[in-house]
Amino acid sequence: MVDEASMRATPPYLAHSRNLTGEPEPLRVHLARVAERAAEFGQPFGASIEARIAGLLHDVGKYGDLFQRRLEGKEHGIDHWSAGAWEALDRYHMNGIAAALAIQGHHIGLQAASPDHLRELEPQRCALRIRPRRLSGPHDEVVARMSVDGLPLPKAGDAASIYSGRESHCAGMLDVRLLYSALVDADYIETAAHFEGASTTPPLPLNAANALTILTRHIQSLRFGSGSAADINGIRESLLQTCLSAGIQPPGLYTLTAPTGAGKTLAMLAFALSHALHHGLRRIVVVLPYLTIIEQTARVYEGVFGACAGFRPYERYVVEDHSLAGTHTMALHDSFENDLDDEGERSRMAEARTWDAPIVITTSVQMLESLFANRAGTCRKLHYLPRSVILFDEVQTLPLALAIPSLATLSHLSKAYGSTVVFSTATQPAFAHLDVHVRTMGGPGWRPTELVPNHDRLFEAVRRRVRVEWPRGDKLSWTDVAEYMASRHAVLCVVNMKRHAAELFATLAATQEEGAFHLSTNMCPLHRHDVLSEVQTRLREGRPCRLVATQCVEAGVDLDFPVVLRALGPLDAITQAAGRCNRNGSQDCGTVRVFVPENEDYPGGEYQRATSITRALLQRSGPEGPDLNDPSTFKQYYRMLYDLSQPEKTKEQLRDALRRHDFPEVARLYRVIPRDAVNVVVPYDPSAFERLVSAAESAPVDSRWLTSARRHAVSVYRPQPGDPLFSFVSAVTLSGKTSSDQWFLWKGPDGYDRRLGLIVPSASQCLIA
Repeated sequence: MVDEASMRATPPYLAHSRNLTGEPEPLRVHLARVAERAAEFGQPFGASIEARIAGLLHDVGKYGDLFQRRLEGKEHGIDHWSAGAWEALDRYHMNGIAAALAIQGHHIGLQAASPDHLRELEPQRCALRIRPRRLSGPHDEVVARMSVDGLPLPKAGDAASIYSGRESHCAGMLDVRLLYSALVDADYIETAAHFEGASTTPPLPLNAANALTILTRHIQSLRFGSGSAADINGIRESLLQTCLSAGIQPPGLYTLTAPTGAGKTLAMLAFALSHALHHGLRRIVVVLPYLTIIEQTARVYEGVFGACAGFRPYERYVVEDHSLAGTHTMALHDSFENDLDDEGERSRMAEARTWDAPIVITTSVQMLESLFANRAGTCRKLHYLPRSVILFDEVQTLPLALAIPSLATLSHLSKAYGSTVVFSTATQPAFAHLDVHVRTMGGPGWRPTELVPNHDRLFEAVRRRVRVEWPRGDKLSWTDVAEYMASRHAVLCVVNMKRHAAELFATLAATQEEGAFHLSTNMCPLHRHDVLSEVQTRLREGRPCRLVATQCVEAGVDLDFPVVLRALGPLDAITQAAGRCNRNGSQDCGTVRVFVPENEDYPGGEYQRATSITRALLQRSGPEGPDLNDPSTFKQYYRMLYDLSQPEKTKEQLRDALRRHDFPEVARLYRVIPRDAVNVVVPYDPSAFERLVSAAESAPVDSRWLTSARRHAVSVYRPQPGDPLFSFVSAVTLSGKTSSDQWFLWKGPDGYDRRLGLIVPSASQCLIA
């Protein structure tokens, strides 16, 4: 532990200015505390000494006279990070590269790991940079002052590195990011403790044995009162027992393939808890593609653990991390004026949630983009991933163009750092066919083991649940589809575009007002939750229910319609829509009708290519069409898709940046959602909206405000300068009087439709397609 008594005798070199109690923080205190906490964070992935080095050196430049004058307000634009980065390189050579990058990046983001770039850290070269920066003092002087201050560095022979080198591409970059994560999280926590007096509470333990007992009891109670057919309950019980038994398997890469409605959500959680119990793993991270699934999954988990002793407070046992808009704006800005002394910078860091809870529920965007990020606010949570169970549900949504670097990074996380990665879906992508390409990008390959070796039998058991009618004739107008829906007591129709959903809903509502509903991501999470709750209640009570939705309803959303319509699209999407039909086996046989709309627009890129493969399979198959309950159908489908898309040849710029270990360029090019987005808080719930607006206008927002606002926010594409949307929104203010570039309040006179959600003025084209 840090010797508090000895720290009071240190020379008066300061790390931070005065806090609320009027006390500045001695530099020696700060460096020692960050080093200790970073070493603690680095221990689970074998980087305790390396993280301690980074912690000791990260602010060593603050020993310079110019930085001390900066704290007095007499200087500005002082580089206090290059000194520590260069000392790590000069002292530890190859074993200092990761620490040097982390130290340099703790204010300006991770930079390139090229030899030329690393040489620029040498003090004599600083003035020759394209963007010269003023060092805080002579290098030897600041390092000597650190030594006099009683902060010894580990010997070179004791300082091995986890960094696997530039030839390892994705693997080597993950090594650096994990060390960087340990450093920036430790730095932020200790800085916040100084300025805000924030105490650090140890994370709750996973307590896997107790959690598993409670979960299995909960599942049995659900079976007893579910109302599902006996054969469906049998399928769910079989999957659960298989997953529980598989927990003894060693940490590694796995797939979990089971039909929709088979109970994968709770079965894979049971596997994760059993697996963590057998192997002493630290936490469970559940990665989901859509906010609708996160909302539903979070409610399920709260139902399991929310009222149980040992898991309180529940908000610390299960953490939801979805910024709605993605990861790219949650970052420290590339300016050497920014410092955690500044309230605005600390607030930006606070916007990014840590993953120190036993169970984390997050989005694919958050997980994947964080694994390829270069900014402190986005990367600070990554050190929690080693020795964890990471469950990717509905993994068929992983963008194919990003598949190879994603698989390479995840496979390295598993093999090098003891994490288990599970890919779960009813429509398992044939990623094993990309194994050789994964190896070329620095991963150990992609050869996962199936957790449910008898999954063919599960699919056979649900075959009689649904009959699929494939398109063989004319295209249908929205009027045709609306008339068909109006003639059915309960029916779901899933279309390809939000614009199509709005058009079809308007047509349906004009002819059949009773029981007509719309669902899309134009609606805030609370609005979607209310619609889904009403739909589920109507289905349960047998009242009229006709739902028009986009793909957001397909994967993982617990709905059970007797009839489902699906506009022609990717085969995996059609299968997911079919999973909302006769889900609980309450009908003798449900009907899924696939149709081709007259307005046959599709989202571009991979979605359109996947739809063309579905069309090709239709042409090849007989009158019965492709068999959605035959896993071999999807092997053929994905092989055809890979042949068409050639993921090993896509994103050439990204692949080149990965080979160069160019962290800023990789972060720029790796986008799960190509266009950046922002969050607009909307007046769906007028009273809650007024409270949020009043709080945001009276004081800078904090993390509690952001947590409350998420349920009332809609994601829209970031508007370009001059976009009319700016006339209808205002940015919230962060601490330090800085305006957020991610969170906005809706100020339009109307704009939020009680059935369709946010309607932006027609001149703006910013809504996500």
